[in-house]
Amino acid sequence: MDLGLQGTVVLITGGSKGIGLACARQFLSEGARIAIASRDPEHLRQATQALQGAGAPVLAVSADLGDPMQASSLVRQVNDELGPIGVLVNSAGAARRTPPAELTAQHWHAAMAAKFFPYMHAIDAVLPGMVQNGGGAIVNIVGTGGKVASPVHLPGGSANAALMLASAGLGNAYAAKGVRVNAVNPGITATSRMREGLEAEARSSGKAIEDILSQRVSALPMGRVAAPEEVADVVVFLASRRAAYVNGAVLTLDGAATPIVV
Repeated sequence: MDLGLQGTVVLITGGSKGIGLACARQFLSEGARIAIASRDPEHLRQATQALQGAGAPVLAVSADLGDPMQASSLVRQVNDELGPIGVLVNSAGAARRTPPAELTAQHWHAAMAAKFFPYMHAIDAVLPGMVQNGGGAIVNIVGTGGKVASPVHLPGGSANAALMLASAGLGNAYAAKGVRVNAVNPGITATSRMREGLEAEARSSGKAIEDILSQRVSALPMGRVAAPEEVADVVVFLASRRAAYVNGAVLTLDGAATPIVV
C-alpha cells in the first residue's frame, strides 16, 4: 500500500529514542525526509548513527521545546534545510511518575512543562506554515494515562488529558484549512519510560520491579507489552493520505486492556 509519503518533510520531536525513533525509521522506509529533535545532543548522535542505514540522511536538531522560541527556531531550520513541513509527530517530553504521597505543587507544574507545553509549542510553530501550504498532518503521541488514572501518574495523566482535548479541538478548528490533528494513546510500551514508571510504582508499593512488570503483563489481554514499532505503524498511517478523513481522533493502542466504548 502506497501511503503517499514519498518526499514529505516530517518533523519528529523526541525522535532520538523510543517511539519517536521507531517513527523515524518507519517514515524513512516510506521515502519521507526526516528531521528529529531532542534536548540531548548525545541521544541525537546515537539516533542519527542508528538511522544511517534506513534511508536518506536525517536532520538532527537539538532543541528544548519547553521554550517556544526554540520551537520556532527548530521549525525555521527544518523549513530552510528540508523544505516545508508536511507532518509533525510529537513524541518529546514525559512527566516523571511519582507516588501520590510524594506529590507537591511542583510536580503538577513540572508535568505540564514536560509534556503539554513542548507539544503545544511545536504545534504553534508549524501551524502557520501548514495553513499557508494548504494542509498538513499532526500526530500527538500521548498515552492512556490521560483516560485511565494511575496513582503514580496523576500529574502526567492530567497533561495527557489536556493534550487529547487540544488535539481534538485543533483538528476541528483547522479542518477547513486542510490540517489534520490526531492523537494516539499507547498503553505500556517497551521503552525507557516504561522502566521509569515501574520504578515509581516499586517505590510506592514496596514490590520488586520484576514482580510488578510480571503482574502487569499477566493482566494484559494479549499477554505482552507493545513494541515501539507497533505504535509507529499507526502513527505513520494517521499521517498519511490513506487517513485523509481521520481528524480530531484519539486512538487507544493498548491491546484491548481497557475494553470501553468512548
